[in-house]
Amino acid sequence: MRIISGKFKGKKLLEPKDNKTRPLKDLTKESIFNIINHSNKFKVDIKNSKILDLFSGVGSFGIECLSREARFVTFIENYKLALDILKKNLNNLKIDRRYEIIGEDIFANSTLFDKKNIFDIIFLDPPYKEKNVSLVLDKIFNEKLLENKGIIIIHRHKKENDNYSENFKILEIKKYGISKIIFGKFN
Repeated sequence: MRIISGKFKGKKLLEPKDNKTRPLKDLTKESIFNIINHSNKFKVDIKNSKILDLFSGVGSFGIECLSREARFVTFIENYKLALDILKKNLNNLKIDRRYEIIGEDIFANSTLFDKKNIFDIIFLDPPYKEKNVSLVLDKIFNEKLLENKGIIIIHRHKKENDNYSENFKILEIKKYGISKIIFGKFN
């Protein structure tokens, strides 16, 4: 796994050697950033954006955003092994403090999203078996965490059929191998 573009282009990221995490594949990640940069269905710019990376794992998405000059990234991950590797990846790259790491369970902590931050891009990469993605979207919506022109990107298994609340509007769906990437926003 590597960083595709920006300040840290070509740098490798550490990844866990177990099967509890599913790091974002380089091809899928590259496709996500191409869509962000070239879509006519939404307008967001990574540069100077505030990013929320939920279920961040080893930080592949958020670190790519930092490499592309995002203003700030909030990583949220609760799996200890992935959290330790995320910290090592950030330290190895000597990234300045344009990030925070929250090592908590998104579902167990009802105040986790009680922040004054509003994000331009929110990336959700839950385990494929996770069935409560709509609960996370409801929290994001209720806490008003997404900028009006912001987008939410969800990484799921291509066969997964999540039910999203009526306030979530899907803008685009792309499939890559076993992955499905959903781009959306709130109505």
